[in-house]
Amino acid sequence: MEVFVKVMNAVNDIVWHPVMCVFLMMAALWFTVRLRGMQVRRLKDMGRCLMEEGNNDKDIGLSPFQAFATTVGGRVGTGNIAGTATAIFMGGPGALFWMWITAILGASTGMVECILGQAYKTRNLGELTGGPAFYMSKGMKNKTFGKILAVLFCIAVFIGPGFLLPAMQTQTAATAVNGAFGLPFLVVVIAMTAIVGVVIMGGIKRIGQVAELLSPIMCGIYFLITVVILVVNIQKVPSVFGSIFTSAFGKDAVFGGIVGSAVAWGIKRGFFSNDAGNGMSPLISATTDTSHPVKQGLVQGLSVYIDTLLVCTCTGISVLMAGTYNVAADGEGAKLLVEHAPGVQYGIAFMQQAMSHTIGKAGAMLLAIMLFVFIFTTMLSYSYQLESTCKYLFGENKTVVTVVRILFMVFCMFGILIDGDTIWPMGDIGVGCMLWVNTFSILLLTPTVIKIVKDYEKQAKLHLDPLFDPATVGIDDEAGVWDSYVQKKRERGDYENEALGYNMKK
Repeated sequence: MEVFVKVMNAVNDIVWHPVMCVFLMMAALWFTVRLRGMQVRRLKDMGRCLMEEGNNDKDIGLSPFQAFATTVGGRVGTGNIAGTATAIFMGGPGALFWMWITAILGASTGMVECILGQAYKTRNLGELTGGPAFYMSKGMKNKTFGKILAVLFCIAVFIGPGFLLPAMQTQTAATAVNGAFGLPFLVVVIAMTAIVGVVIMGGIKRIGQVAELLSPIMCGIYFLITVVILVVNIQKVPSVFGSIFTSAFGKDAVFGGIVGSAVAWGIKRGFFSNDAGNGMSPLISATTDTSHPVKQGLVQGLSVYIDTLLVCTCTGISVLMAGTYNVAADGEGAKLLVEHAPGVQYGIAFMQQAMSHTIGKAGAMLLAIMLFVFIFTTMLSYSYQLESTCKYLFGENKTVVTVVRILFMVFCMFGILIDGDTIWPMGDIGVGCMLWVNTFSILLLTPTVIKIVKDYEKQAKLHLDPLFDPATVGIDDEAGVWDSYVQKKRERGDYENEALGYNMKK
């Protein structure tokens, strides 16, 4: 185990080199500029697109809201609670500010990858499917290079959502439940694996139905808990928010010396939490029946905001308000700069302490239950990400799908073998590998994204409901997944409308 820990830490240092943080932020800024801040100026469209019903064909894919709930369920989990607390420990209160910046800019990256996931989706075993591997192999001008990237991404999915991340999530859930209720790790992990297995065996439709029910409820309850903590500690509001902003820029007398850690850990935990750019969201988004790829991109931009600007902020504000945190002096944890919670392990324990101080022992129990549910919905998302990747590699094969679902449950069990010090490097490696491959790929596909967005905005400007025809932006739809919307465009007279500028006959 000691050798395993050293290997994980060494690989994590390579994958999450400071260059990674710069690369991710520059990519997010690039998309923000190229799309003219669409993640902000199209905020109204996000809510409207969320409630659309597509063709109401419930047998082939998810509704926009189900896909939203599934991706929120996948995003909201350990990273929002333990991850945010870890960012505060390593970078001080200012790390929360940089998580906010990551969300605002990163929403553009999340939109772009989901737009591509929709545009290049196909059918497999009667269901809509797609994701990074599909748009990498089909969208790149050099098909060989595209297929190489696709295979690399598939390997990253096996490493991340397939193996390392499920183990991390089950270990975190077991730690929380054990601390609150005293249940043995093995019991919690077996229970989690069994419940996950029942749902994922029903396929993407059952996953979407469960996420649609649980995700909004859990996010709402978590928000209300934060409001309670804020009200109880209302006198601390000015000082807490002042500390967040001053320490973010090195102006705080206490945290001024670790501003670099605040920036690095804010970006690192921000991208880990909201999944923007790592390719997980388009794997789910591609299963949605919607009339235009940009609509699903906007919905997923909203899910980034919900994840970080709401849920992560709830955690950060709660911990800072309650004062149940410590801050490392060296960015590693060997020395403490601030010790408000003596003897408390950084991570989920910070939030458990905050709830215990405010609500009492019941607070820690409630958090353990909520975290269990958050992680449960995250695991459902992971399972489909792995399944979708296998559909790309092996095509339409029911046996492969069944084997993958069983293997995923086995991977979930590995959480009992991992300790808390190893779990975060494992999770970081899983997300980091996907981020490198996918973010690089969507940068190369920027011209295609711009064409798709312009098509959406031309129709919206004419007060038309945006409908998508892949051929108008140079994409082949071999499976005919967009045929119904192409027919609607034909009936509406889009191809004769000079203002749309298609210059083609249908």
